[in-house]
Amino acid sequence: MNILVIGSGGREHAIAWSLAKSARPDVRLFCAPGNGGIAQLAECIAIEATDTHALARFAGEKRIDLTIVGGEAPLAAGIVDLFESRGLAITGAGQSAARLESSKAFAKDFMARHGIPTARYRIAASAEEAIGILRSGEFGDENASVVVKADGLAGGKGVVVAPSRTQAEAAIKDLMIEGSVGAEAARRVVIEETLVGREASLLLFADGKDYSLMPTARDHKRIGENDTGPNTGGMGVVTEDGVLDEETLRHVVREIVEPTLEGARLDGFEFRGVLFIGLMLTTDGARVLEYNVRFGDPETQAILVRLQSDLIDIFEATTRGTLSQIPVRWSDEASACVVLAARGYPARPETGAHIEGLDRAATHKDVQIFHAGTKRTAEGVWLTAGGRVLGVTASAETLDHALQHCYNAVKEIHWDGMQYRRDIGKNSGQ
Repeated sequence: MNILVIGSGGREHAIAWSLAKSARPDVRLFCAPGNGGIAQLAECIAIEATDTHALARFAGEKRIDLTIVGGEAPLAAGIVDLFESRGLAITGAGQSAARLESSKAFAKDFMARHGIPTARYRIAASAEEAIGILRSGEFGDENASVVVKADGLAGGKGVVVAPSRTQAEAAIKDLMIEGSVGAEAARRVVIEETLVGREASLLLFADGKDYSLMPTARDHKRIGENDTGPNTGGMGVVTEDGVLDEETLRHVVREIVEPTLEGARLDGFEFRGVLFIGLMLTTDGARVLEYNVRFGDPETQAILVRLQSDLIDIFEATTRGTLSQIPVRWSDEASACVVLAARGYPARPETGAHIEGLDRAATHKDVQIFHAGTKRTAEGVWLTAGGRVLGVTASAETLDHALQHCYNAVKEIHWDGMQYRRDIGKNSGQ
């Protein structure tokens, strides 16, 4: 069986690692474009993840039986629709469904239309309009905190939590006038009230009719300890029962998950693939912060180390509409992923540093090291090749033990400028 994974990060390495554990005979993995770690499991192909037509040609020529899309950009570009038009099996959200992630304005209007609890919001098409909304007092006085979001895809860097009106206006100018995340991504902005509470991430597989929940997770987005500094794509994540208690989970399923999937059907795009729902657990109940239409990163790493079922079976079922026939089993353990990043991340990451200690770290019990931004020289030397470089991941009977496994392995790894958070999982269940 030939399988193509599209992407090049730690998420795709975790997907490839899980696929490689399949009991099916003769599974051959390809990854486009892949990275140094993925190359140990799959044949890496020099096609960019957004070159959808080249990927479709490759899938046809290599007789790929199933394609799995890792990131959001190819989904937003319509890769699923393209592959399906050519009779190529692919798992993921179609372009219409991908708007839940590719346009925050679309997602907010979708939630309002279907009664899904979220933050109060306004959409602005210009900096002048956005600043006018702020100065109207609709979101409080000049000392009120608001959230400013670029409408389009911005690689996790288009959201600013502004503690005052002055800082919110500065964020609007940075996004819409200075173009800090690209002119198209910030052609519109969403202004939201700031929600207060604990964040949680709930991911699920869906096939257009049925769904299956994954273990709930909590991400740590800011670069600095105690949640300080700028937002990143994610500096670490944990999964454990304490992230969402049973009563809260039932509420989220009833008030958010099922209305979201039903709303998609009513709006003409049955959701298939992986849906990620970012939540804020407020004193008034759970509220949706955002939708992603694919696995998160680094959530994937911590989640898939707990998967006991065959991931190939699950992905095939989401494509064929047979998810209800597949048992999706997870271990009862907790898990954690600690991200190691390059100096200068997230603004200007340095690359080309020599990574030491990977072999020693890989010998640690119950630890998996997923490569996000690495390359290997012809002499076998590992070098940094991105902002987030490695995701040191472990599962164990308790979260404390999983974190201990992670940090013991982290101690073995070094490169000049390596940075990571030492407080991943702290107070995660409170």
